[in-house]
Amino acid sequence: MNRIRSILLIIIIASFEMSAGAQVISEEAKRKVTVGFDVFTDIWQGKPSDMELRTINQAVNVFGLYNFPINESNASLSVGLGIDNHNMYSNSRIDNIRGDTIIFNPIEEVYQRCKINLTYASVPLELSFRTNSGFKIGAGFKIRYLISSKEKYVGDVDGYSGGRRMVKNKDISNTETWAYGFTFRAGYKSFNLFGYYQISNIFTKGRGPQMYPISVGVTFTPF
Repeated sequence: MNRIRSILLIIIIASFEMSAGAQVISEEAKRKVTVGFDVFTDIWQGKPSDMELRTINQAVNVFGLYNFPINESNASLSVGLGIDNHNMYSNSRIDNIRGDTIIFNPIEEVYQRCKINLTYASVPLELSFRTNSGFKIGAGFKIRYLISSKEKYVGDVDGYSGGRRMVKNKDISNTETWAYGFTFRAGYKSFNLFGYYQISNIFTKGRGPQMYPISVGVTFTPF
């Protein structure tokens, strides 16, 4: 298990442990702190015309929020930290991840899997409203810093006679360091629908396809 997956697993396990111990924490503390994770798929926009994407591009975010109640109302303003993960499964590989321009070429060999993975450290901001019965709706904005970009390919490799291989390439060039977009949540108690619309592109303008994700999924907040 790589370092990023280990971090995600540790935070998820920690969130469940905190949920199990939440009964000994005061109600006031539970109102001020939220720990959760998003399970979602990415709908990629701006892809090259000859790129075919998988219908489901599963990924997960983990986050913690500190909630500031607004006066005596049921509304609150939240700010926090998180780790965001995005996957893009397709029929195309990057021609040269160190190149001056990122170009995706359709795979001609027999392959099992090809994906791009992007991992960010994020600062989410959210304005939310919760009813006394537990229903919640919230909208916000997220600023993110890229900490990892990778391509993973499993399949035949041209010029290699050893059969199917796994190829991993790190640090894709011309990826934007900063990303940002709008978030939305609506649901009941610890279960919410989740959406994220990124308004920044993955690659530097003029040096790669102008792609960005729209994420749709669910949020679980055990604590």
